[in-house]
Amino acid sequence: MPNETRLRRSQLGIPGNESQLVGEAIESPVDVVFIDLEDSLAPSEKTAARSALIETVRAHDWSDTGLGYRINGTDTRWWYEDVIDVVEAVGGVVDTMIVPKVEGPADIRTVATLLAAVETNAGSEIGSIGISAQIETATGMNAVREIAHASDRLEALVFGPADYAASIGAAHGVDDYPGHYWHYPLSRVSQAAASAGLLAIGGPHTDPYDTQGFQAACQAEAALGFDGKLIVHPDQIETVNRVFSPTDAEADRARRIVETYESTPSNDVAAIDGKIIDQEMYRMAKRISAKAEQSGQL
Repeated sequence: MPNETRLRRSQLGIPGNESQLVGEAIESPVDVVFIDLEDSLAPSEKTAARSALIETVRAHDWSDTGLGYRINGTDTRWWYEDVIDVVEAVGGVVDTMIVPKVEGPADIRTVATLLAAVETNAGSEIGSIGISAQIETATGMNAVREIAHASDRLEALVFGPADYAASIGAAHGVDDYPGHYWHYPLSRVSQAAASAGLLAIGGPHTDPYDTQGFQAACQAEAALGFDGKLIVHPDQIETVNRVFSPTDAEADRARRIVETYESTPSNDVAAIDGKIIDQEMYRMAKRISAKAEQSGQL
């Protein structure tokens, strides 16, 4: 099963051919660094970037930073070597594999099957690498619930706004829409993720200098139940980590709810601040407490 103890609020993407940026990223407070073999590379760069990724992973200590990488889509000629070559070489330290442009559960099952075979042949722990499914097309969004339940390997659903917009033929930008532009797809991804016990991760905000727009995007996603966000620049880390963490007041209240509920005899009614603690309140408090503990707030 995926590593459930590591925070995944901020997930910084670094192109596979820019390995010099990895050292600085590891020294930052980012939760996860993922090395990209897909959209950030031209077709002629992909094979060399795969080899560079392996050398980069070997050159750094990943004990305090999550390591992920994004393979090419299963409809391309590169994806299976992205799985085989990388996992055979450095699979023991990889936490997460991001699968882009997922359009149905078969995409995830295909990757998971190959991944298990490579782990077996490499003598690695079976199932130690989690999969994040990136939902970026109308077809993928239509099948998002089935995708969420496709494999025990899955740890997260990731929304990809740019490719999704192209997929549905969206002709206007966020500023031209009278409402929250991404409310519907974000809600669908969040609901599907929650139904399978997965994390929901927002897609990148590609303008690192649009701090106001970026914060607004993070707050909207957090309000819809998202757990973190892909980011493209180190300057975005602080905002993501703050928005996708509970406040100190929220963490303290969640701790009190959990302690009160668990210490109340089964034949009594648990209550806090004059309000009855039901199972839903308790489960939410447990989730908030877990995030607070992981981020060092409790």
